[in-house]
Formats: sequence, C-alpha cells, structure tokens
Amino acid sequence: MTHSDRTRREPGRRLLAAAALALAVPLAVSGCEGGLSVADPSGSPSGAATGQSDGDAASPLDNEDGTKPGLAAITSGGDRKEARTLIAKVATKGRGPKTGYERDEFGYAWMDNAPDVPFARNGCDTRNDLLKRDGEKLRYRSGSDCVLISLTLHDPYSGKTIEWKKARAAAVQIDHVIPLSYGWQMGASRWPKGKRESLANDPLNLIPVDGPLNGAKSDSGPASWLPPNKRIRCSYGVRFAQVALKYDLPVTDADKKIMLDLCGG
Repeated sequence: MTHSDRTRREPGRRLLAAAALALAVPLAVSGCEGGLSVADPSGSPSGAATGQSDGDAASPLDNEDGTKPGLAAITSGGDRKEARTLIAKVATKGRGPKTGYERDEFGYAWMDNAPDVPFARNGCDTRNDLLKRDGEKLRYRSGSDCVLISLTLHDPYSGKTIEWKKARAAAVQIDHVIPLSYGWQMGASRWPKGKRESLANDPLNLIPVDGPLNGAKSDSGPASWLPPNKRIRCSYGVRFAQVALKYDLPVTDADKKIMLDLCGG
C-alpha cells in the first residue's frame, strides 16, 4: 500500500472507530431496575489475567445450540439487525414471586442426564463439559478424560484471559445466562422437572466466566446487570433471547428493552 493510499483510508478508519464507539451502550440506560453492576474484573482471585481476546469464540447467531465456545462480539450492521429481529420475538410479562424456589428444583448440580440437551449422557458432568468447550490448553486429572485440572479461558464477561487451576476452582464459574431463579419467577415453577433440568444443563444457557462476576450477577436480568465487557453486550442479549425462545420463557419489559438497546434498537 502506498503512502497516498494510507492517507486516503485514514478518514474512513476514523469514521468506523467513531461509529463503533457510538454503538457502546452506556451504563445508565432508561428503564433499568437499579444500577447496572460493573464489578471490576481485576479484583478476581483467579490468578493470572492477561489482555482481551475472543480466542475461538463463536457469535451467538452462529451458535444456536450452544455447542461452540464462548460469546464473540456482534459488530456488523446486518448482524445487529438480525439480533434485534430475534430479540423482538421474545414475549414479556411481569416477574413473579420467588416463592418455592430451590436449586434442587432444577435437578442436582451439573447432572449428566438432563433430557434433550447437547453433551448429556457422555460420561462427563456438565461443568467439565463446558470447561472443555470453552477452554484452551486443557489438562486433565491423571487417568481421566473428563475432569479438568487447568486450562486457559478467554472470559467474555470481563474481556480477560484467565489461567485457571482446579485448586482454585471457584475462580471460574459456569453462568446460567437466564438465571434459574429468574426462570422460576417467569414460569419455570410450573414446568415438569425434566424441562427445568434441561434449562439448568443446556449449553445454550451456560458460559464459563470469571467467578466474582458471576456472583455479582446473581439472578439479575439484563436491566439490572450486564457484563462489564461492553463489546459483547449485544451478544449477551441475543443469547438471553435464544434461551428464552427455546424454553418459551418471557422476560420483563425492562429486560427486553435493554436487550434491544444493546443491539442498537
């Protein structure tokens, strides 16, 4: 490329950078239920964390069953339009009471026999399946092809790369994109237990992430909590919508509004 070619391209690059910045969603969005949490990922006890990378992460628009790793950013105008069309299909209703909710209503944690979900009945629990799906440089416990003892994770929520070891297992946790308590309040309390077990173990609804960020999220919807990494927030809204549509779960009006806003709606 000649010097004159580079000179001609610089204005276009500056315009693209400005457009990308304009797409970033501010933390103070109208309709939020409380302030959006932006817990500082640098406070994680996970050990070494390095610069941002998507690794081999897939866009949720190209990962409809959740079997591909990670949560890559949605950036193009066409993909954002597709994202808004998908989110618009999600039904809304008010959030019901939490009465009767217990984690055991969704089966025991990380069961390998949840009905009709990928990776089920493969001899490995859901947590290790998800660590294997999203991790790199995998090391297994001696004699096992299931139990992981260390890996490298490109965490989409913080944007950091985490060097994880099983000795500090809680440093990486598996997030339920639609939290189980949220699902309970939006209608899962009336489901057969098998369907609740599927929601709890479906890789479409599960992402390994920085442990403290997962704790900060708790059972929040998008109107109350979003990943600190702004570049993947549209993708997060899409994944929330994909799970809601698969399981016929409504979301609150405030959550749907934020989900659309995240993708430029």
